[in-house]
Amino acid sequence: MDRDMDKDLCFMRRALELAKRGEGFVEPNPMVGCVLIQNGTIIGEGFHRKFGEAHAEVEAIRDASNRFGQQSIVGATCYVTLEPCSHYGKTPPCVLAIQSSGIRRLVVAMRDPNPVVNGQGLKILRDSGIEITEPILEDDARHLNAPYLTLLKKHRPWIIAKWAMTLDGRLASRNGNSQWISGEASRKMVHQLRSRMDAIMIGSRTARLDDPALTVRLDGDTVIPRTPIRIILDSHALLPLNSQLVRTAHAVPVLIVVDSSAPSERLNLLREAGCEILPIFSNNSEPNHYHRTEILMKSLADRKITNLLVEGGSRLFGTLFDMRFIDEVHVFIAPKLIGGETACPVVGGLGIPEMNAARKLESPKIQIMEQDIYIHGRIRYSD
Repeated sequence: MDRDMDKDLCFMRRALELAKRGEGFVEPNPMVGCVLIQNGTIIGEGFHRKFGEAHAEVEAIRDASNRFGQQSIVGATCYVTLEPCSHYGKTPPCVLAIQSSGIRRLVVAMRDPNPVVNGQGLKILRDSGIEITEPILEDDARHLNAPYLTLLKKHRPWIIAKWAMTLDGRLASRNGNSQWISGEASRKMVHQLRSRMDAIMIGSRTARLDDPALTVRLDGDTVIPRTPIRIILDSHALLPLNSQLVRTAHAVPVLIVVDSSAPSERLNLLREAGCEILPIFSNNSEPNHYHRTEILMKSLADRKITNLLVEGGSRLFGTLFDMRFIDEVHVFIAPKLIGGETACPVVGGLGIPEMNAARKLESPKIQIMEQDIYIHGRIRYSD
């Protein structure tokens, strides 16, 4: 590896580190980081901090200008984790800021597949005389922005399954009781996970048995990136009006997904309580929960829901698993046994018939959370 390539990799890794800081704040936009280099030294850094605010390139140019003056940027090299935008959105095109700054060379991790960009940003900059190097650490950039790419290409959210289970693989006892399987440290980690989600989804049985709030509760002055929408799959609109979800609907959004069998009087009562109703009907002649799930996910993508946390139950996990819709899992295993043939298993559905076809996690991370074991990672789909 030559020295110039070595430098490119080093500075792009720094740009990727910066980009990660926007997680939970920038969606449905991608996470983007940028580093400006002059004579082998970093003169400016930036990342996309929040949806609707300045993009990474503008932040880095501003940082360099404030520290060393605008003239310091002339002839600089710009490392950015995603192709600069070329269209007007919440902010002006980044290509204009790059052109006017005097940057001589642009190094890009990956192109932006968004149809309004998709190579146009690089073409504009190349045509204006800026040297372009691409791609550098493209796999890392794609891994970082997998949720953004999933929303764009598959037209569904990035789906994260979270559950706590006993050592014998149960979500709840035979009576449906599950509070609490995991310990306090694990539950705090769940709230950190929730805080960067666009939405949290559960099934109707989980909603009735657990009566969860599904809100984000963090200690002290911790900044909460966003308040996730709470989504309940409740075909017949049976969610109790005195449930925590309904009682707090005016403060934190609740979206109830129903089908044609839901009685209108129940829907009216839930709407009056502040809940939004989303009817999802299958086009098939017979009800098909796989088809309805696919329609639902497209509907959530239309709302720009990028990261969706699914917290149960077993049937919902099974449906998403069978459809290969689960992208990432976060599992808390408690050193407890409850037994029982009718106690709730974790993943329902059809499942996989042969062990050699079992889904595996990519580079799973394993942590000890007081008495619990916390395992998380992305699911590997080989085909």
